[in-house]
Amino acid sequence: MGCCGSAEVSDRPKREWKPLEDRSCTDLPWFLLFTLFLVGMCGICGFTIMTGGAARLVFGYDSYGNTCGQRNEPIEGVRLSGLDHTDRKFVFFLDPCNIDIIQRKIKSMALCVSQCPTEELATYHDLKRFAMINGSELCSYELPGHKYPQLPERFEKCPKLPVPESKALPVFNRCTPVDISCYAKFAEAVVTFVSDNSMLNRLIAGVAASKEIIVGLCLLALVLSMILMVIIRYISAVLVWILTALVVLGSLGGTSVLWWLYIDYRITMNETMTKDLRETEEPIDGIKTTEDHAQGLLIYAVSATVFTGILLLLMLFMRKRVALTIALFHVAGKVFIHLPLLALQPFYTFLALSLFWVYWIMVLLFLGTTGNPEKNEDTGLVEFRLTGALQYMTWYHAVGLIWISEFILACQQMTVAGAVVTYYFTRDKTKLPVTPILSSVLRLVRYHLGTVAKGSFIITLVKIPRLILMYIHNQLKGKENACARCMLKTCICCLWCLEKCLNYLNQNAYAATAINSTNFCTSARDAFMILVENALRVATINTVGDFVLFLGKILIVTCTAFAGVLALNYQRDYTEWVLPLIIVCLFAFLVAHCFLSIFEIVVDVLFLCFAIDTKYNNGTHGREFYMDKALMVSHRVGNVSPGVPMSCRV
Repeated sequence: MGCCGSAEVSDRPKREWKPLEDRSCTDLPWFLLFTLFLVGMCGICGFTIMTGGAARLVFGYDSYGNTCGQRNEPIEGVRLSGLDHTDRKFVFFLDPCNIDIIQRKIKSMALCVSQCPTEELATYHDLKRFAMINGSELCSYELPGHKYPQLPERFEKCPKLPVPESKALPVFNRCTPVDISCYAKFAEAVVTFVSDNSMLNRLIAGVAASKEIIVGLCLLALVLSMILMVIIRYISAVLVWILTALVVLGSLGGTSVLWWLYIDYRITMNETMTKDLRETEEPIDGIKTTEDHAQGLLIYAVSATVFTGILLLLMLFMRKRVALTIALFHVAGKVFIHLPLLALQPFYTFLALSLFWVYWIMVLLFLGTTGNPEKNEDTGLVEFRLTGALQYMTWYHAVGLIWISEFILACQQMTVAGAVVTYYFTRDKTKLPVTPILSSVLRLVRYHLGTVAKGSFIITLVKIPRLILMYIHNQLKGKENACARCMLKTCICCLWCLEKCLNYLNQNAYAATAINSTNFCTSARDAFMILVENALRVATINTVGDFVLFLGKILIVTCTAFAGVLALNYQRDYTEWVLPLIIVCLFAFLVAHCFLSIFEIVVDVLFLCFAIDTKYNNGTHGREFYMDKALMVSHRVGNVSPGVPMSCRV
């Protein structure tokens, strides 16, 4: 069997790469499968709304299963259920500070009340007065408000004294204490240094006082990232060769130092041993230890020499391929000049991911309050739980988070690949479409959503086991033996490496689909064959190119942090700089990573196009190159992969 059920190699018809000539729908069954999956995701949302989970989340419910603000149906076996809470719209917790950090929930009994306490209530007489004046009874429903001070049940069924002043949350109508100091223990478990209230207050005050500067620095990081993508085309040659020279010199210097240390240590050891042997005829215990140290230095020196030799040979044979990397960076800068809307792709992707994540979290919260009401025998409170087949909806929803997130990221890769392919295989750049990005999006939506769905599903199949193993590892931390811990970490690492490899192959498969309009498996196979034929080039581009882009990220973070120090210097209080600078640096790295990841995708797609171009064209009449002049010069200088006659097929 071929890839995913495709025909065997010998049975496949001969064909060639025909960039942008034909266009047809690809992987239609996978598009239908993904559509059905989306219908299932929407069905879960509809189920939670129809069964009252959404209403219970928004309006809240008491410990007897009654939803606040509406008339309720009685629940079999649960007393005080089925009450009319039309006038009781707020959820009040008898002990709001009783938080279960492990289960992440409030363990206190909850009641529906008509008004949250607007002042601190220190005694049961205050509770009675509040109930009489405002008509809001804060004890359990069966206790009459005018008898609160005398009832023996008041200690179990009335709120813990003193009752703090509360304020209702907007939309969700939960009575929340105005003074959140009672949550200090919970916060202490999340942030270790929160016990120092003065430090926490100073950090928060620093962020509040510097919010304009933080916003300005974040915008600066955004601008620097966009500028760097264009500037790299002009400094790529100098930057790459400087880095190459530094690596070679560093390796030679390190090897020389190791040999010098070994020789110096050996001379000193011989002199010491000769002197000691003259003074005593007994064996010296330290001689063996000294020889072991010398042997270790020798091993390090020899290993460094071998590494340096291999590195020099690689640099010698790959110097022309380094020139190709420089040319690709140069052309990638041109792509962003011709297609400036490519720089906006991270915004669209982030917006789509944010909207989906908000939707996913809301439905997950709906699921938390959906299901059959069950009485907890330990606490006596009513909880809503999904039972039977319904409990698998949570797992379905979790898979949806991964698959749809990967689908959105894959759509970005396909969009960028389609635009770059259009740019590369258009000989006259003045005849490019008015909006190549929009054209690429339209092609994606019309023809290739199935391919994107299939590729993202493959990543999902690898990501889910890795996340499960990570969860098991965290749950067993400190309990498993060393062998089990090592095996778990090894499996996690292997799955992570497999995921990265599949991501790279998927990205090239999307580019092949954008070129030839073939299905995912065919595109992945064709792209893989091209990459194997150019393995050394791929290795050079991925090592040198990734390192250069990593330095670009560090440069943006450093410049943003330096600008932050200068801007925050006007506040004159160093302790207030810490949190604002951390926020700014994290945002700067995130922005730089998003933008330079787009740049990396452009470089990878350009290389695939270049490899196809050199395979089927040789610059003669009728077989002219599509490539840019910079790439043509690099190809003629290197000429490590000469053109192949058109009779050859992939």
